[in-house]
Amino acid sequence: MASTESADPRYTEIDAWPTVDAVGAMLEGQLSAIAALQTQAEAIAQAASAAADRLKHGGRLVYAGAGTSGRVAVQDGVELGPTFGWPATRLLYLMAGGMSALAASAEGAEDDAAAARTAIRTSGIGPDDVVIGLAASGRTPFTLAAIESARAAGALTIAIANNPCTPLLTAAEHAIFAETGSEVIAGSTRMQAGTAQKVVLNTLSTAIMLRLGHVYRGLMVDMVISNDKLLRRAHRIVQTLTDCSEDVAAAATEASGRDIKTAVLIAKGLSTDTARALLAEHGGLLRDAISAMES
Repeated sequence: MASTESADPRYTEIDAWPTVDAVGAMLEGQLSAIAALQTQAEAIAQAASAAADRLKHGGRLVYAGAGTSGRVAVQDGVELGPTFGWPATRLLYLMAGGMSALAASAEGAEDDAAAARTAIRTSGIGPDDVVIGLAASGRTPFTLAAIESARAAGALTIAIANNPCTPLLTAAEHAIFAETGSEVIAGSTRMQAGTAQKVVLNTLSTAIMLRLGHVYRGLMVDMVISNDKLLRRAHRIVQTLTDCSEDVAAAATEASGRDIKTAVLIAKGLSTDTARALLAEHGGLLRDAISAMES
């Protein structure tokens, strides 16, 4: 089984190939990276369900990584707020070299296991938290130490790696192995490995949000309405879920304080206070609130 560090003899002369052939090979590599994830559907699903169960108690979603893996992790996390209304106070990024390493390389920081252990301790990681660690090699000392320390502190741990049988995958309770093999450019894990990690995170975090009730009937009912485009989208969501007119959807959205779930219940006939109380009674789950209302 080829590792992310091994050179593939097929691409030994790639720098001498016509550009279109080199690009074609790189695109093929990206597609194969995504195809390799089909075997991990069950592992991702189990990790998502376990993570949602922990996060129901108010814990944080924590991402740990170095270099490309760390940057991919931060990209996933920052999108959860606007898309699903996930609070920034319930996100934490443990990036080797600190957040400044997002824009400037700090490759030596990946070896600082002590820094990771300190970050886990000082961040107060505990049983309600979920820590996701990413490393293409599966051996990065910073990420491995973060996962080991987080698990010792009682947090749920999830590991994503691109090499098999590696310490990171063994250390976490939930292991997701993205078998991307040799890179087109040997060792450049920003290519296939990075693509696979991004797809795993997209899928994993979205599945977590599904289980936490931030999606209803395929729609982003906890979306943050931060501009006119999203306000119009919110109106369409309310219309779709209640079969009301655009004017009713707009009025309900404003009456709700621009909270889509509350607006849906208002458009269905409830007062603002009753809608909010019903949602609170059902843990913010719109599906359960509507079922209770209709029964």
